[in-house]
Amino acid sequence: MKLIPGGILKKSDPFDPSVIVEVPIAAMYICEHETTWDMYDIFAFALDLPEPERNGVDATTRPSRPYLPADRGFGHSDYPVISVAFNGAKEFCKWLSEKTGKKYRLATRDEWEWAARAGSTGEAPAADSIDAVAWNFGNSPDKTQAIKGKEPNAWGLFDMLGNAGEWTVNSDGKGRLCGGHYRTPATELKYSLSEKQTADWNKRDPQMPKSKWWLSDGPFAGFRIVCEIDAASTKSESGANP
Repeated sequence: MKLIPGGILKKSDPFDPSVIVEVPIAAMYICEHETTWDMYDIFAFALDLPEPERNGVDATTRPSRPYLPADRGFGHSDYPVISVAFNGAKEFCKWLSEKTGKKYRLATRDEWEWAARAGSTGEAPAADSIDAVAWNFGNSPDKTQAIKGKEPNAWGLFDMLGNAGEWTVNSDGKGRLCGGHYRTPATELKYSLSEKQTADWNKRDPQMPKSKWWLSDGPFAGFRIVCEIDAASTKSESGANP
C-alpha cells in the first residue's frame, strides 16, 4: 500500500465541461498494483476456511464458482484479477475489512483520478511515454499482463492506466471502470477515462438471473483496493504498510 497525500482535484464539471470544479480529496492508502488472483482466490474459493467448510459457502457471501476459467488463460499468479463484477470487488473489500479489522474499500471515481494523476495537471501521460506506463491495445497481445511490468507513476502506483480496468464508486453509488485496459487504444488512455457497464459485458452469462459476481464478457474488469487512513497503522507514515 502507498500513502497518497490529500489535495484538491480540479476537473471539468460533468454537467458543464466548460466549468472547472474543485473536489477535496482526503489522504488514503492505495495498493501499488491491481488486485491479483493470488489475493482474490482466497476470498473467491474460501481458502481462508478449513477444507471441510469450503463447500458449504453459498453464493450470497462468496462468489459463485466461475462457469469459465476466470483468468481466461491470460495468467494467474501475479496477474490482475479479471472478469469481476462491481459487486465482487465491493464484497472482497468487505471481507478483507472483516478479516483485518481495517477499513478497505474501492476508491471513489475522483479519488482514483487523483491517485492516477499523481500530481500531474495534464489529461494523460505524454504520447511518447504512454507505452512505458500502460499496457494498451497497441503493445499488449490482447490480454492482461503480470502486474508491475510497466513504470509506476510519480506516487509509485503501477498500471493505473491500461492492463485491467479498475472498478470505482461513482457519485451515484454505482460502479465505474476507470483507467482503460489492454484493449483501449493508447490515444484514449486518460486519467478521467471511465466506463459504465453495458449489457455486452455479461451477454453470454448462462445463469438466470445473470451472475452478480462474474462478467462472462468482461475479461478487462478488475479493481484496486484503498485502505482508509484512520483505520491504518499509525506507523505507516514511517514506511510500514496497513
